[in-house]
Amino acid sequence: MSKMNFNGKNETSEKDEHLNQEDATNLQHEQENAAEETAATDNVTEELDALKKKYNELNDSHLRLMAEFDNYRKRTLREKTDLIKNGGEAALKGLLPVVDDFERALQNIRKSDDVEAVKEGVELIYSKFMAYLAQQGVKAIEAVGQPFDTELFEAVATIPAPEPGLKGKILDCVQTGYTLNDRVLRHAKVVVGE
Repeated sequence: MSKMNFNGKNETSEKDEHLNQEDATNLQHEQENAAEETAATDNVTEELDALKKKYNELNDSHLRLMAEFDNYRKRTLREKTDLIKNGGEAALKGLLPVVDDFERALQNIRKSDDVEAVKEGVELIYSKFMAYLAQQGVKAIEAVGQPFDTELFEAVATIPAPEPGLKGKILDCVQTGYTLNDRVLRHAKVVVGE
């Protein structure tokens, strides 16, 4: 049963009307929320597509960079192998004139009776060879009279020093040592005073 109010209207219909208005408002809010969600979903989809595109670009760039590095590594190894294989070519080519001089000297030694001429020829070849070594950065280590240094010298014998000032110094060089660009190639074998 429905009650009548003072205006003569039915209370139930007022409630129904109020409920209908609330439903319409809720429906309107739901539609607005659905529209906002759709817009947000569209934005998320667009962002996702943009991120996928960026990921693919970065991945492609990374793969290309890795391939370039691998090619660089292979090329460098190949060049290094070639340098090791043929690196001594220039040094050996520079020695060939000295070998030619030795061959001429050997031919002349067999024919010549003049010992002084042969001696002078061998000394010229030796000085030419030492000049070539100096061009390549090879130098003889000065030993006699120098203080003993284990970085440069190898003591093969020790003898009593003839003078007190020669104690701990090199008295004789048994085998010459050499450096290449200030790095020891071969230690000089020396006799040290004690």
